[in-house]
Amino acid sequence: MNIRVKVGEFRIEPHIRRAVERVLESGRISEGRETRDFETSFASYVGMKHAVAVNSGTSALIAGLMAMKKKGSAAKTPTTVITSPLTYIATVNSIVIAGREPVFADVDPDTYCISADAIEERLESKDVSNVDMLLPVHLMGYVCDMNSINRIAKKRGLRVFEDSSQAHGSMYDGRRAGSMSDASSFSFYIAHNIQAGELGAFLTNDIEIARRVRKIKANGRLCDCARCTRSEGKCPKFNMKKGDLDPRFLHDEIGFNFKTMEFPAAIARAQIEIADQIAEKRRRNVRMMNDLLEKHSDVLKLPAYSKDVSYLGYPFVIKDGKRINRERLQVQLEANGVETRPLFGCIPIHQPAYAHLKRQYRGMLKNAEFLGRNGMYIGCHQYLTEEDLRFAADAFDKSLHELGV
Repeated sequence: MNIRVKVGEFRIEPHIRRAVERVLESGRISEGRETRDFETSFASYVGMKHAVAVNSGTSALIAGLMAMKKKGSAAKTPTTVITSPLTYIATVNSIVIAGREPVFADVDPDTYCISADAIEERLESKDVSNVDMLLPVHLMGYVCDMNSINRIAKKRGLRVFEDSSQAHGSMYDGRRAGSMSDASSFSFYIAHNIQAGELGAFLTNDIEIARRVRKIKANGRLCDCARCTRSEGKCPKFNMKKGDLDPRFLHDEIGFNFKTMEFPAAIARAQIEIADQIAEKRRRNVRMMNDLLEKHSDVLKLPAYSKDVSYLGYPFVIKDGKRINRERLQVQLEANGVETRPLFGCIPIHQPAYAHLKRQYRGMLKNAEFLGRNGMYIGCHQYLTEEDLRFAADAFDKSLHELGV
């Protein structure tokens, strides 16, 4: 199988090569100056005060959720987090790993994002209790209705944590995704808009939460400084001359090893300066694909175009699953040179790991269930040319014809 149009692609361009060489020349590959500079640059880009680099977007979610729990909160009564059922499973896994309980509210059929009205319905439901957080997911680059979600949260005294893993650079009401709540997380996975392979970031305006994330990501150690100054013979918390115990080896919380390395931090930082250019190229590709596939709009629901969206991919939905089987269409498209992905699936309905919730949620998440069964996406990344997009459109023509459509 010869795939020409991939879901994601990464190229070692000159600015990336220079970033890697800079790390090699420094002689340090564990967290250091590159990581600190990435944190500063990305926090400024998003519009938040503090960023903490970790080894993945999943780690950013877990550490953030744990840091935002009240210390000493009773484990017998886990707090509840309302989130989207249509997302990469890491969102929900992180909630569970952090000792909380996920509750799902349905999504908007056009943006694939959690619906503010559905959140209100769940909050008013008698079978939902002890909610302390809303965790909206900005899926495929589309941003949730944050004004409405924040109004709900303020009215009920809830915290808001944006899973912005797929929305680097997307805008909403003049602000960037990840800047409109108590905290946010990002992933820099290889197919994302800013690519580093494996890297994540937790962002917040709350210095105490940021400090706690720094502790949790390093096995819960006492150290929580953004930059360690022990090599300079000083420590802001411990008197080294008096022989105080080394805070790097004292732990007052249970944490994880979520630290990253200099290479992915440097690679991601090199792209922050051109992130808006990357987003514009992806938007251009989405707009062109919509024009090329408009003739199939009777059977495919094409993605809503917006100048504010930094698209992760080119998502579309099969309107009638009985007429076109998604898995068969995936097979045909890939046979014709276009790589595909399903739109994640409705977690409590479609994911085996959460099968124990299937009966509880059957019939409650109609939009998410439909999209999770009939939605899919192809690439729209910045390396695709007009010729590539026309090739992809021809592959759709051929594949749908082979399926008798």
